[in-house]
Amino acid sequence: MSTQHILTLITPDQPGIVHAVSAGLLDVGGNITENAQFGDPGSQLFCLRTVVETETDRSADVASSVRSRLSEIGQSNITRLRVRRSDDRPRVLIMVSKFDHCLVDLLYRWRNGLLNIEIPAVVSNHPDVAEVAERYNIPFHHLPVTAATKDEQETQILELINRERIDLVVLARYMQILSDRLCQKLDGRAINIHHSLLPGFKGAKPYHQAHARGVKLVGATAHFVTADLDEGPIIEQDVARVTHAHTAEQIVELGQDTERLVLARAVRLWAEDRVLLIGDRTVVFP
Repeated sequence: MSTQHILTLITPDQPGIVHAVSAGLLDVGGNITENAQFGDPGSQLFCLRTVVETETDRSADVASSVRSRLSEIGQSNITRLRVRRSDDRPRVLIMVSKFDHCLVDLLYRWRNGLLNIEIPAVVSNHPDVAEVAERYNIPFHHLPVTAATKDEQETQILELINRERIDLVVLARYMQILSDRLCQKLDGRAINIHHSLLPGFKGAKPYHQAHARGVKLVGATAHFVTADLDEGPIIEQDVARVTHAHTAEQIVELGQDTERLVLARAVRLWAEDRVLLIGDRTVVFP
């Protein structure tokens, strides 16, 4: 019985990479069922995502075979070579404050098999969404935070991440700024949803600011979390059209709908290994 694996690769661009990867997969009896690739002229990096079926159920065997073939063409500075079984479901921690629209949407999609992830826990600095987590039988952790307790609270978050073997943290409208320490610990494995097309209206009541300025589009941006606030590499974006007749409350509703869709798409893309990070940019394979 064959096993399906997902291989992702980031490496300095040169001729022969695809041939070497294909040879390595053939060495373990692999049959490629899906492939996408991109050579980035700016960074001179080559990005690859391949789905392969093999007789071996060990992803380590596949990775070793491909790495061996790449070494034959002088590929010794590989940035990323990862192979995992496609049925391995990444473990995702969701963090949220009081607004629950993104949380509810993610949990609905997860329960109905639309997101190939596990959700071991939900964390909030407020008790408001406890009932939502309990409705889906997911452990809820209320970790309140103040300026004086921020270090202690983030230490609790890190302990939870380690204990639950979390692969990805999703800030589903978690209205707290993460410390530089926590951002560094979660580098490349934390996604935030932002209420505009970055850069955009900042501060309190962004949709009301947009209404006051008569905007014609509202949007949302899902991006990786970095120590530079709202400036991390962008994964997914979308917009909704607004007219002069929309009230501020209607713009809020449109904006929250867009946030839900954008965050869900970003989490799905990440969970399927379709998001490759190269510096301050992402390569996102469809």
